[in-house]
Amino acid sequence: MNKIKIYADGANIEEMEKAYKSETIKGFTTNPSLMKKAGIQNYETFAKEVVKKIPDRSISFEVFADDFITMGLEAAKIASWGENVYIKIPITNSQGKSSIPLINSLSKKGYSLNVTAILTIEQVHETVDAFEPGTENIVSVFAGRIADSGVDPMPIMKEASRICKEKEGTELLWASPREVLNIFQAEECGCDIITCTPAILNKLAGVGKSLNQISLETVQMFTEDVKKLGYSII
Repeated sequence: MNKIKIYADGANIEEMEKAYKSETIKGFTTNPSLMKKAGIQNYETFAKEVVKKIPDRSISFEVFADDFITMGLEAAKIASWGENVYIKIPITNSQGKSSIPLINSLSKKGYSLNVTAILTIEQVHETVDAFEPGTENIVSVFAGRIADSGVDPMPIMKEASRICKEKEGTELLWASPREVLNIFQAEECGCDIITCTPAILNKLAGVGKSLNQISLETVQMFTEDVKKLGYSII
């Protein structure tokens, strides 16, 4: 994990502040589903508080609209929240209509974009082609969801990395990781960033620990749980 940047994924301000204090975390991502889970009531209030507390690391905030005209208006507002803000745009709307024309239009305005919900190489090609030279952008490929479909994401992520490197200022992000191993896989594929939930970040302390030690700790956990259950077989 010497080269890849680890971003924290979530919408809990306390957890984000905690992650900010860690030198391991280089940026932050969030999305509407995470905000719903965190009980966010006012998007703008939440976002401005986050930017105030985290003024010097990349933070991605997603548009909420499903039509492209409103997405564009939301993007302009999100961009005004801070110089370190990236605007998350889904690769399509909920009807499956491509966001590429909007992405190109926003990129020409100089906005930093994080194009999300990408799963195919064709989508990667279209996205990178839509970025204006000289802008800084993120291509978020949902490797975890690719794996959930039974497809090995590694070849796709390696090809996506090659494509992203063709345009300066474009970074590839491994999205929706499921386990710590994905961090090492993402680095192997040439990804620039991986975004991790607190559940995965909390497991980083186990990196490098011997398997014998983990085996012992697992048995100790079982033993403690048996004591708490109070069960007896005989």
